[in-house]
Amino acid sequence: MQHKNNHTHTLILEAGQGRVYHCGTMTAVFKADENETRAQYSVSEWWLEPGSGEPGVHAHQENDEIFYVLEGCITFFVTDKWIDAPKGTFLRIPANTLHDFKNSSGEKAGFLNFFTPGGFERNMPAIVQWFKEQP
Repeated sequence: MQHKNNHTHTLILEAGQGRVYHCGTMTAVFKADENETRAQYSVSEWWLEPGSGEPGVHAHQENDEIFYVLEGCITFFVTDKWIDAPKGTFLRIPANTLHDFKNSSGEKAGFLNFFTPGGFERNMPAIVQWFKEQP
């Protein structure tokens, strides 16, 4: 049950539920964001089709990110190199750290993402639009 702008209620979402954003061959499902967490963090699932990803090497100035690989193998760029992260891998990317991700495998892969403090979801409409405009 979801209560917008109310962080005092328990939030229970079944598989696939949440705010869904289609980003080309990637799908993001936001489970909780600033509406439920007083902007302290956001939690989202990201699912990457085979051969997808690479939103581009970037860093977040004031936000840490945590990634936990749920399925498949995600290849992450961290600081200066690419590393393979199979199911069960945990990564903490501190603020101001260059990073990126992609699914180089032939199978669908996914990760859980925690973004702290929250607010990243505000960027999702622009990110969706950017992917729509790509060839």
